[in-house]
Amino acid sequence: MKIISMIPARYGASRFPAKLMQDLGGKTVILRTYEATVATKLFDEVYVVTDSDIIFNEIETNGGKAIMSKEEHQSGSDRIAEAVADLDIDIVVNVQGDEPFTERESLEKVLKVFQNDHENKIDLASLMVEIHDWDEIANPNTVKVIVDQDNFALYFSRSPIPYPRDREAGARYFKHKGVYAFRKQALLDFYKLPMRFLEATEKIECIRYLEYGKRIKMVETQVEGVEIDTPEDLERAKKQWSK
Repeated sequence: MKIISMIPARYGASRFPAKLMQDLGGKTVILRTYEATVATKLFDEVYVVTDSDIIFNEIETNGGKAIMSKEEHQSGSDRIAEAVADLDIDIVVNVQGDEPFTERESLEKVLKVFQNDHENKIDLASLMVEIHDWDEIANPNTVKVIVDQDNFALYFSRSPIPYPRDREAGARYFKHKGVYAFRKQALLDFYKLPMRFLEATEKIECIRYLEYGKRIKMVETQVEGVEIDTPEDLERAKKQWSK
C-alpha cells in the first residue's frame, strides 16, 4: 500500500493572513509542520501543495518538496485532489499546514484504520480529541464532531454538539483535529462533487463527504498540540515549543 502525505498551504488565511510564514522557534510554521511530518517516517513521500510562491520557495530552499496548484481552490481537499490525480498511490494523508506539533503516534492510529479495513468500506479516517473546557466547546473556531457507537462521524459543527440541554446526561465533546487520511478515489470524488448548503453554512469541508454518503472513521487521540488559527494560538505554540 503506497501512502503519501500532502500538506495544503494557503498564504492568505482569512483569520490570520500569512500565519504559515510566522516564526516558531527559529523556523516558519509551515517548515516546522513539513519537517514534523517527514520525521514520522510513515510516508513514501511528503509534499507541501500551495498557491503561494512564498511558501513554495520556503519549502524548496530548505530541501523539501513542494507542488504549486494549477487552479484556485476553495478547500485543502480540492487542492490535494488536483495534486494527486495522476499519482500512483493508495492512501493520501492531509496534514494541515498549521499543525507544527504533528507526531507519529496519532498518524499511525489513522493509518491502521485502512490496514484493518479489508473490505475497503471506509473512505476516510480522521482524528478527534476529547475536550472539557466549555469555552473551547463553545468556540466557533473549534470544530466539533459527534460519532456513532462505532466511531463513524455523524456530523461536524462549529456549534457545541450535542447541545447540552441536560449536562448530566454524560455527553462527551470531541474536537476534530485537522488530519485526514483518504482513499485516493474518495478524494477524487470529493473534487468532482459540488458544495452543498451544510458545508457552505458551516465552512467545514469534511461535511461534504457526509452529505454524499462517504464513511468517515474517527480515531480518538490524547495528543492535542496547538493548531495555529489566530495570533493567540501562535503565542501558545511558542510557549509550548520552548518547553
